[in-house]
Amino acid sequence: MKLIPFVSVDDTPFTASPDDVLRRHGRPAEEGFNLVGLTEFDYGGVVFRFQSNGRLEEITVWADEIELDGNAVAWADLQAHVLAHDASAFRRAGFLVSPLFGLAFVPGDALADAPSDAPSDALGDALGVALGVGAPWVTALAAHCLDEWRALSP
Repeated sequence: MKLIPFVSVDDTPFTASPDDVLRRHGRPAEEGFNLVGLTEFDYGGVVFRFQSNGRLEEITVWADEIELDGNAVAWADLQAHVLAHDASAFRRAGFLVSPLFGLAFVPGDALADAPSDAPSDALGDALGVALGVGAPWVTALAAHCLDEWRALSP
């Protein structure tokens, strides 16, 4: 996965419309709405999420390695890399979110960090199960959606 924060993922720019994605990738294996009302085009190893107005919000990729600023970062090292380089990183709904790198992911320690008596966050739990906690799914974010991530309860 080659990520240029807030600009593109691999060969898809964040300016792409649903029609652009369909022309480039064909019909998705699955198409529908997620828990927060975004339209999803699921191609198996990559999922594109759009607002109802067609604006691209997120691109989630199964990525064992992420290219950030010309550096290859193994998924297993991504949490340490983000925490070492992005002082503005924060956790929401089980995800580690990096405003500097424009990405969010469920780190492998997401469940280990929570006390056993911690209250459940239904959205975070559902997303963690859906994405597979500790699995190398990385979500690249459009700049306009960072405030939505910040607004989620910690």
